[in-house]
Amino acid sequence: MQYALFPIFLYHFVISIFGWFKRKEVDAGKFAPVNRFALVIAAHNEEKVVGNIVRNLKSLDYPSDMYDIFVIADNCTDRTAEVAEANGAQVYKRYSEEKKGKGYALEWMFEKIFKMEKKYDAICVFDADNLVSPNFLKVMNKHLCMGHKLIQGYLDSKNPFDSIISGSYAITYWLNNRLFQLPRYYLGLSCAIGGTGFVVATDVLKKIGWGATCLTEDLEFTIKMVLNDMKVYWAHDAVVYDEKPLTLKQSWRQRKRWMQGQADCTCRYFLRLLRKAVKDRSMVAFDCALYLIQPLIIVTSGICLLVNFLKFILFYDFSTIMKTSSIISALSTLVATYISGIFVFIEGKISPKLLYYFVLFPFYNLTWIPIIIQGFICKDDKEWVHTIHTRSIDIQEINNKLKEEG
Repeated sequence: MQYALFPIFLYHFVISIFGWFKRKEVDAGKFAPVNRFALVIAAHNEEKVVGNIVRNLKSLDYPSDMYDIFVIADNCTDRTAEVAEANGAQVYKRYSEEKKGKGYALEWMFEKIFKMEKKYDAICVFDADNLVSPNFLKVMNKHLCMGHKLIQGYLDSKNPFDSIISGSYAITYWLNNRLFQLPRYYLGLSCAIGGTGFVVATDVLKKIGWGATCLTEDLEFTIKMVLNDMKVYWAHDAVVYDEKPLTLKQSWRQRKRWMQGQADCTCRYFLRLLRKAVKDRSMVAFDCALYLIQPLIIVTSGICLLVNFLKFILFYDFSTIMKTSSIISALSTLVATYISGIFVFIEGKISPKLLYYFVLFPFYNLTWIPIIIQGFICKDDKEWVHTIHTRSIDIQEINNKLKEEG
């Protein structure tokens, strides 16, 4: 089985090579701010953090008359709406017991934006716990001027030093940004929407519709774009800071939801993507299909490793274990994980505390195996589980913390 999986691992490794060296980007300042943006924040009981992102967005390095901030107070029972409005956002309250979740809330808000007298060239989507770099809209304006219709910003963490779990999340995102998203952008493949910090052209959204209402609406919309012969572009210099869970319990619940959504999308779209890849000779569709089954590949390789390890423990001399391909594969994976830390350093994210987190990073990765299994078993459970956010900080505090820890 491991020999059968080797070509897939090799494929991903070869793709990642193209992200090892960052190319010089066209200066966003060379593009006039001609695109008008609607900034949409989906919020459910986020009174502790929503004020920070509204203030943050109001201070972006982009003409203030070229963007508006909208907050969806989605089934809120706290002061989210009041806090957002007090900080200068336009608030729309939504209540629905049947259609719960971010995907439904966004679809509801998009329809309202389409009907507004003021017209927008693009819509940006954020979560209430986010903060963004001052140049965010300037960079997105550049991409839109270059003809890009769907762009994902660089996903970062606003609390990487709070716990081993939040640090492991941050490391995962940094590696994903550099070794998954960036090389696909360079190669002309589709990047993946990360749930927040993305921009979609209004004309595209009107044409193909949102319709992404599963537990992982970002993945579903990425697939819809690929099936419609479009793709997601990558803005490495437009940074979105996201709050990560602090405990394993919180992390487990969130990642289980992600895997439930991915399992749902795999069952509904995998064969359609493969058919498109064959019929249209589309490398973009093929790559997207492989991405869908990546969790299954991780579980399969993990189970193979465990079975082979137990087999040799029970029936063979322990000294022969090191000669097996499964152990060699495991050691190679471990070495590759630590070597990938070079790219965390290249991204300028290294610190003594993060070095400690990186040593424990493989143990965090191991927790993915039971989470993936549980997520696929429970894929038909569509109940949205809210992740609580409490880290109320501003962009300057994030920069100061990075300097202190660095």
